[in-house]
Amino acid sequence: MRRQLRFLVFLAPLACLVAPGVTRLEFVRAADEPRRQDQTPDDTSKSRVDQGSKAWTTAIEAKPLSRNVKKGLDWLVEHQLAGGGWGQGEESAQMRGNESLRDRPNVADTCIAVLALIRSGSTPCEGLYRDAIIKGVRYVRLQVEESDSQSIAVTRVQGTRVQQKLGPNIDTFLASMLLAEVKGRMPDLASEKSTDFALHKVLGKIERHQKQDGTFDGQGWAPVLAQAMCGKGINRARQAGARVSDRALARAENGAMLAFQASKPTPAAGTRTGIATGRLGAMGGMMAGGMGGSAGVELYSRAASVGVLQDSVNTNKVVAEGLRHRAANSKDTKERAWAKEKLAQIADAEQVQREAQAAVVSRLGDRQFMAGFGSNGGEEFLSYMNIAESLVIKGGDEWKRWDAEMTENLNRVQNDDGSWSGHHCITGRTFCTSTALLVLLADRTPVPVEVKAEAGTTTR
Repeated sequence: MRRQLRFLVFLAPLACLVAPGVTRLEFVRAADEPRRQDQTPDDTSKSRVDQGSKAWTTAIEAKPLSRNVKKGLDWLVEHQLAGGGWGQGEESAQMRGNESLRDRPNVADTCIAVLALIRSGSTPCEGLYRDAIIKGVRYVRLQVEESDSQSIAVTRVQGTRVQQKLGPNIDTFLASMLLAEVKGRMPDLASEKSTDFALHKVLGKIERHQKQDGTFDGQGWAPVLAQAMCGKGINRARQAGARVSDRALARAENGAMLAFQASKPTPAAGTRTGIATGRLGAMGGMMAGGMGGSAGVELYSRAASVGVLQDSVNTNKVVAEGLRHRAANSKDTKERAWAKEKLAQIADAEQVQREAQAAVVSRLGDRQFMAGFGSNGGEEFLSYMNIAESLVIKGGDEWKRWDAEMTENLNRVQNDDGSWSGHHCITGRTFCTSTALLVLLADRTPVPVEVKAEAGTTTR
């Protein structure tokens, strides 16, 4: 019998502290040119990587792995294919199409599965799932290496369910996220260098094809969720020490801010708004009403915006202290002005992130909002992951209540074999199991140490 999530209904209304509107948003906040793909990491990249990985921590003390989580992780390892990748796995009866893709490895499903294994605490160097992680990373790396140098694609495998629903670029975006999280953590120098070059190639593809508004050509059923994975991936790459241009980060950040602004109710005539309608540009058109690119599902668009903005804010905190020092102490008037402008833009992003997060928090008791499309699917699980990875940094009662309720719900709908199934759209067990695990393991999300320092009392 189909088991569906009982969506969160909090016992008491949650506070919704909405910040004032943003008065200035720009599509590009830095004039640097995107890094060319034919540029290569220099010989000192290894030391920079080590510093980047040491700068990651978790926002709170992680819980021990539960029995349900261990069953899910073991199911993933059991279903890893011989070449190191994962196929999409079994789909629901109503979604079955190309059965040949069930056990054919693909990049997107492999990336999301390996990310779930990494959240368990294992790495390519140690832990129970070390070997599975190494094999998965190798499969992704080889796919990237074999891809052409000009297109955004990183694989020749086409027609997967995840691509159909999230867009053909999802493999590239998830590859950026996985390769960023294993940067500096590979077991030997050879695998470290090859993984670093693969990440470099993926970032080059993203920057080459990213539009001014932060979007990309190629649409699926709900591409806004793929867009979120891109934003998170390039931010985590920067946090890990990879070279990502300020322009690419700014476009992803501003695209998420504009998307959130477009999702807000239209103000009454004469009301002062945070951003003029004319400034929405192409992103405003795509995200009209906050629903463009989200298949008309508000959960997807809101979760995607808050997910990207949280990772962008995390990245900004790493550089903010240096900017404050330059703004206060530089002898160069132009440099001081530049640093102050950068700090103002960072403050804008933080303000919109708080507003976007508060808007989501205010809806967590709304069954219709939390139901997404109306039943369990990979899109819902991915949206919950985006929300969870923001709320864990916010901490407090909202996080504790979310974590407890979501844990109960996901444990209840878990299959007896340890997997999770979807009932619409993305129903493949690999993706659904991996994203459900990422929700349950959100307390282990990597964040820069500066984020933990500012979170302060965000502990259990």
